[in-house]
Amino acid sequence: MAPRKRKKDAPGSSEDDPDGSAVRINGGGADPPARAMITRRRAREAHIPTPESKADRSRAKNARRVPAPGIDGSPEAARAPREGPGGRLGDDPVLDAVVKVFCIHTEPNFSLPWQRKRQYSSSGSGFAIPGRRILTNAHCVDHHTQVKVKRRGSDVKYVAQTMAVGPECDIAMLRVDHPDFWDGLEPVDFGELPQLQDAVTVIGYPIGGDTMSVSSGVVSRIEVTPYVHGAADLLGVQIDAAINAGNSGGPAFNEAGECVGIAFQSLKSEDVENVGYIIPTPVIEHFITDFERNGRYMGFPCLGIEWQKMENPHLREGLDMRPGQKGVLVRRIEPTCPASQHIDQYDILMKFDGVDIANDGTVPFRSGERIGFTYLVSRKYIDDEVEVSLLKKGGREMTVNIRLHAPYRLIPVHVGGKPPSYFIIGGLVFTPVTVPYLRSEYGKEYDFDAPVKLLDRMLHSMAEEKEQQVVVLSQVLAADLSIGYEDIVNTQVLALNGQKIHSLRTLVDLVDSCKDKYLHFDLDYNQKVVLEAKAARAATKSVLQVHCIPYDRSEDLRKGPKGRLGQSQ
Repeated sequence: MAPRKRKKDAPGSSEDDPDGSAVRINGGGADPPARAMITRRRAREAHIPTPESKADRSRAKNARRVPAPGIDGSPEAARAPREGPGGRLGDDPVLDAVVKVFCIHTEPNFSLPWQRKRQYSSSGSGFAIPGRRILTNAHCVDHHTQVKVKRRGSDVKYVAQTMAVGPECDIAMLRVDHPDFWDGLEPVDFGELPQLQDAVTVIGYPIGGDTMSVSSGVVSRIEVTPYVHGAADLLGVQIDAAINAGNSGGPAFNEAGECVGIAFQSLKSEDVENVGYIIPTPVIEHFITDFERNGRYMGFPCLGIEWQKMENPHLREGLDMRPGQKGVLVRRIEPTCPASQHIDQYDILMKFDGVDIANDGTVPFRSGERIGFTYLVSRKYIDDEVEVSLLKKGGREMTVNIRLHAPYRLIPVHVGGKPPSYFIIGGLVFTPVTVPYLRSEYGKEYDFDAPVKLLDRMLHSMAEEKEQQVVVLSQVLAADLSIGYEDIVNTQVLALNGQKIHSLRTLVDLVDSCKDKYLHFDLDYNQKVVLEAKAARAATKSVLQVHCIPYDRSEDLRKGPKGRLGQSQ
């Protein structure tokens, strides 16, 4: 799989908030769609070192081979033995825990949702943990149809089963049922969050060869970091060790031989060199504990608010803050979240779980450091109750308990490995909007090329009801019935026969139960599509036959709310 490049997200930027002061707490960080899409226009690029593909290996074999210098570039240093985790790098117990991950991917075709794309293969890295389990990156097994793993020095690949995939934190857990795979294999031990300037060693199977590779560096920064694959903001560790395609999922060890992170992305730009990122142990432990508690991955919680810094003294005075009081301003609350019952617009959030929040949105973090308070949210679990202190209008302080919930985005960043939904009537193809759909339609720069109103829904709109979706008329398949509508593409459907469209399921039920002679589709930009209901149902069968489409709707829509089968042609 060719390396995917994404521009590095800058904290809290949006078109109506150019200074980056407004962010949304979601998945332990700011609003992922807004930050991950709008801030791609910044100069830096965050790059997922994706599993090494066949094309990567071909380029590596054709590359000119040069001797590898030592740490200081001298031949003497190259010949000198290097110390690594647990002593020398040849220590088998540490290196043997690192495995190579092979994956066959079959991605959905979001533009033609009744199809899948051609399968392709890739390879990445992983490592064994207690409980006969393996950790790797979520993007290493994205849309997988088969996963295999191979131990160091072995020629046997074992089939692995996917136990859990966490797209937000970019971690996946695998298991291998064959007992021979685990014979003599010692799992890694996890260490504490490293300190600045601590030495780290990244081990994996990156591009450039088939055997294990080891690279060393130091910890250069620890902060809440945008996770490119997950489009969430979680604690991340920046290191100066090289992280390339194929390194994904490999462990990073400290000098004591303890695993302190998982390699997952790097920064690619003309202005930077050797900037890589690892997922630290607090995020890894949250993923593992979440799975063990619930038997499946639930995700990172969110508070469900958008907030703004309060560094301006006039802003603080105008909102009745007394000297010495600090906090952040609540701009908006998601209507569907539990916090909406306790927090009002323009309340001031002063404490989270007993920790004071500064006017810039930071909280104390270790000795002499500060970090965004969203880090505190990311340490919690879904359905946990937390105590927050608020300053209400008029200067009245209040402490309330709020239950954290799973984030629900109007336009999802991930589809959870499920095939996309669709519905066809008379040649009209309807589908809900997701980020993968926009990427399929408009390419990597979809946040520039997609329709403005869809981008506005993605970046700024909140779901007013549970299960709400943005449904679009994706395309119009040629048919005698649909003459004149062929140029309508990716336009939101607002209503059918005067009834508001809440989701694709709502649209399907309204069409199936329609007794009127005509179907009136009200679209965005004041457009209207009208079809005779009886003729549209009759024409659907021929449209499906011409385009080799097996059903007029996706599998999730073939059974209605009352259990009846949907139409299949």
